[in-house]
Amino acid sequence: MEEIRDRVILVGLNSPVLGREGSADEESMEELSALAETAGASVEGILLQNRPAPDPRTFIGGGKTAEIKLWCENTGATMAIFDNDLSPSQMRVLTEALGVQVLDRCGLILDIFAQRARTREGRLQVELAQYQYLLPRLTGMWTHLERQAGTSGRGPIGSKGPGETQLETDRRHIRRKIDKLKADLEDVRRVRGTQRRQRQKREVPVIAIVGYTNAGKSTLLNRLTGAEIPANDRLFDTLDTTTRLLRLNDAQEAVISDTVGFIRKLPHQLVEAFKATLEELEYADLLLHVIDVSNPEWQEQCRVVENLIEELGAGEIPRIDAFNKCDALPPGEIMPHGEDVCAISAKTGGGIEDLLSKIARRLDRGIRRVRLRLPYEQAGLLDMLYREAKVEGVEYAGEIEVTALCDPEVLGRVRAYLAEGGA
Repeated sequence: MEEIRDRVILVGLNSPVLGREGSADEESMEELSALAETAGASVEGILLQNRPAPDPRTFIGGGKTAEIKLWCENTGATMAIFDNDLSPSQMRVLTEALGVQVLDRCGLILDIFAQRARTREGRLQVELAQYQYLLPRLTGMWTHLERQAGTSGRGPIGSKGPGETQLETDRRHIRRKIDKLKADLEDVRRVRGTQRRQRQKREVPVIAIVGYTNAGKSTLLNRLTGAEIPANDRLFDTLDTTTRLLRLNDAQEAVISDTVGFIRKLPHQLVEAFKATLEELEYADLLLHVIDVSNPEWQEQCRVVENLIEELGAGEIPRIDAFNKCDALPPGEIMPHGEDVCAISAKTGGGIEDLLSKIARRLDRGIRRVRLRLPYEQAGLLDMLYREAKVEGVEYAGEIEVTALCDPEVLGRVRAYLAEGGA
């Protein structure tokens, strides 16, 4: 059992002024609760408030702030987490009024990302997002020094003190860190670009698994490839892209990548920071969208994923929708179906053969395994096969006997040398 890091009260505001994305509702509060538990918190209470407009100072109004303060005292809560985005000044005011640490949804997601990232790339991305989140909040963090030094703007001229000086120093330091992290991530991108070009040179198609967080993407990758990636029932368990080779049939193989799960209200700087991972989508030949059909909110989750796919410039890439966890549905439930749709259970293996055949059909480039008998005077064709096909075996006898995977263009050039029954 994981150690409880904090006891928390969850707070959400629903207001027409905030719109659909900015408001909290029962579903988003339930998701916030799951995020808090993923971060290692114990949820002591949930408060969802309806208000015509947010309070500019405390966001939720003085009465509710006093109510939450009392709740924190009675439950021993050490933190209040808001489902909405808070401004730096609102966060500062609430922290002082409640007497506990205040975090918004963005800060909570960043904390989880910091816990989960394992590779250098993942850690770089998280650190960049953390600094971008921190920069506009520095002013609030240094107000105690500003008050001590009389530098709030109301003091006498010439009284600029250590608070403001420290604030400016920190801002410069953080901007330098952000520039350095961006440069490091560009290096990561270059390495990934080199790997991608090598894959393209070998003409191995790329599949990117996408989907809402906790939809079962890692479990599916394990089922398809035996990758043995840790697959746990918690949000954002996979933060680093895992790439494996997937053999579709005796003549087809593809590279398949797992990606970080999407989530509603994903902070913009997180989308930006994770471009180095998510840009795999843009270069994929096929997207495999994994949908947790057992979740009552699966249609809303699909909408979130589709919007992010568009934002990442991958909207035109062919896609297969895999409705996962169909084994958890009541008997007789009608499943979505269609040419690029299939019902699966990554856990039990149900529907996986159908999914593989759909992937193979979508990625079929006409590549075939052939056996060739080349006369020695045509040995130059063997060099061409090594360059433009995948040679699997060569035997030298009365003729040069070659087994190779050839696309239609290469096959046309060597068709005259096909062995009997060799295609």
